[in-house]
Amino acid sequence: MTASPLLSIENLSVYHGQFRALTNVSITLGAGEVVSIIGANGAGKSSLLKTIVGQVDRTEGAIRFEGADLRGTHTADIVRSGVALVPEGRRLFPSLTVEENLEIGWEVGRRGDIGFDDVYRFFPVLKEKRRQLSRELSGGQQQMVAVGRALLANPKLMLCDEISLGLAPTIIKDLYQIIPTVRDRGISILVVEQDISRSLAVADRFYCLLEGRVNLSGRPADVTHDTVVKHYFGL
Repeated sequence: MTASPLLSIENLSVYHGQFRALTNVSITLGAGEVVSIIGANGAGKSSLLKTIVGQVDRTEGAIRFEGADLRGTHTADIVRSGVALVPEGRRLFPSLTVEENLEIGWEVGRRGDIGFDDVYRFFPVLKEKRRQLSRELSGGQQQMVAVGRALLANPKLMLCDEISLGLAPTIIKDLYQIIPTVRDRGISILVVEQDISRSLAVADRFYCLLEGRVNLSGRPADVTHDTVVKHYFGL
């Protein structure tokens, strides 16, 4: 018997006022999987993640996490159930220290095996700067804090929204190198990215969005780069 997916989204449509950001989107993510959502700017990727964590007003369709319907559930309850978001733009508290920002993830999430020592092993520079205000960090270091905050919530599912945006290639490489390690800790990951190559390199499966609809899905090894590019741009 095939195990039930950790996350199941069926025929999801999402509205921002009168604008429909997503139309009949269906995706699944299993336990221990890394799934990539790719698409150009405005394709609906961030809207998908915001919907999963209960941050949009109007939806149609189904969103199930471990079989439980998330629609209408408050964001805080979704986080406590085991879903953590690394938001686009990091959204740290600039007047708090690195460690105080990390503590937020620890306080709002579940209790589990991942603690501060684990985050500092992933990102040693954060241990050195743990007493420093987050606004004094580089963009890459701030992104490390955002990822560490999500990990300290001990999620079963981590949602990563454009974690490479605006960062230097060396920092992006460091961030993406921890994804297999995080998965080995039992955390499934949904990665939203514009960077096709980087995103598909770590993914077990992918979905491509174009104008709010899934127009291609599969395993990265089963499709050519040209096919992905054509669907990405709607050619």
